[in-house]
Amino acid sequence: MKYYTIEPPAVLKPYVRFFWVLEHELAPGQPEYVYRSIADSCTEMVFHYQATFDELTDSGQNAGPSGIQFQSSGYRRFVTSQSFGIFGAYIYPFSVPRFFRVPSSETSNLALDYDTFLGMPGRELEERIMLAPDNFKRAAILSDFLIGRLQHNIPKDDRIITSIRQVIHSRQNRTVAQLADTFNLSVRQFDRRFKEYAGFSPKIYLRLVRLHNAIQQYNSSKTLTQIALDCGYYDQSHFIHDVKAFTGYHPGFYFSGNAEGFLGLQ
Repeated sequence: MKYYTIEPPAVLKPYVRFFWVLEHELAPGQPEYVYRSIADSCTEMVFHYQATFDELTDSGQNAGPSGIQFQSSGYRRFVTSQSFGIFGAYIYPFSVPRFFRVPSSETSNLALDYDTFLGMPGRELEERIMLAPDNFKRAAILSDFLIGRLQHNIPKDDRIITSIRQVIHSRQNRTVAQLADTFNLSVRQFDRRFKEYAGFSPKIYLRLVRLHNAIQQYNSSKTLTQIALDCGYYDQSHFIHDVKAFTGYHPGFYFSGNAEGFLGLQ
């Protein structure tokens, strides 16, 4: 399994966290690879430039094309029987209206192919990404596309954008009331505005970010109990509940490194 990231150009850094690449060669005799996309606080633009995946659902297997998966509170499962290559962009949720002219609060838990969501420009972008000679060229193509769509005249609330950035990057275990107070807003005002820009209420969003903070500590020498406490979980049952809700697994199995699609570095 090969995974690496590519930095976006400076003009996109306020909106795009990074570009990423995931490649895998199936070993001889390995019949298939199952990837599990867990709940996430950010939006991802995904392009399958080598092989394709089908989505595994309760009703069977459905085609899983390249597309945009917006911030989500659930997990999805995909399968392929071929060696694959995937290129993606990891986008802050408050960037959604700047790129696509739709409020983040209207996109949560949606997953749309480029044709459905963007029409002809989406189809053309997907084709260019597919035909690019390497992933650095793919990053350049997608950067040009996003810069061209960047809307600078959309009203924005910098306090809320700052609060979302702080939740994602600071790793401080703060309550919704503490966050609201920091930005001189009532809890009700903060909740409403935060959801508009993040796609979820601050309470749910804090849970999503807390899980990913725990995943990033997986390779440390800490026990799962220590990781849970350091990430702000009140107790072990609270930790177990969130891991199961957002990944579909008990933490003991998910953090074993044997779970579907587990990279330990999301």
